[in-house]
Amino acid sequence: MEIEQTALPGIGLKHEFTTQSGRRIAVVSHRGGRRDLVIYDRHDPDRACEAVQLNDEEADALVELLGAPRIVQRLNALHREVEGLVSVQLPILDDSPYAGRPMGDARVRTRTGASIVAVVRGGQVHASPNPDFPLASGDVVVVVGSPESTSAVADILSHG
Repeated sequence: MEIEQTALPGIGLKHEFTTQSGRRIAVVSHRGGRRDLVIYDRHDPDRACEAVQLNDEEADALVELLGAPRIVQRLNALHREVEGLVSVQLPILDDSPYAGRPMGDARVRTRTGASIVAVVRGGQVHASPNPDFPLASGDVVVVVGSPESTSAVADILSHG
């Protein structure tokens, strides 16, 4: 999908794309932080038929609704394309030795070769978390690797 980016002097930045059905949609990111979701008229690409102002919380909610499933879909598509690569979602349970500790304490990559590519907390996706990202009970950790390495990560997160 092609996304056009346009600087709007004094306003911010506009990202625009055309859906498969031919609808033009844009997100205008204002310098002050506000975002506008704009849907253009089907017959006049210069006329906005709908514009919705989103505050930070609303924009984050929309990203969560659209983003979390897409990350999982992309990972699933990737492991279909790359033989031997799998992605798994592992919950952090209350009794996990890593609940309340930085993710790096588990040394997952060093110990297994698998990678934690995201942590989902309360519906919000934290992609590519740093080693100092604190894991919490109820988190879902998205891990990519071989079947053996992802199984080893599950064991580490459950038992240490």
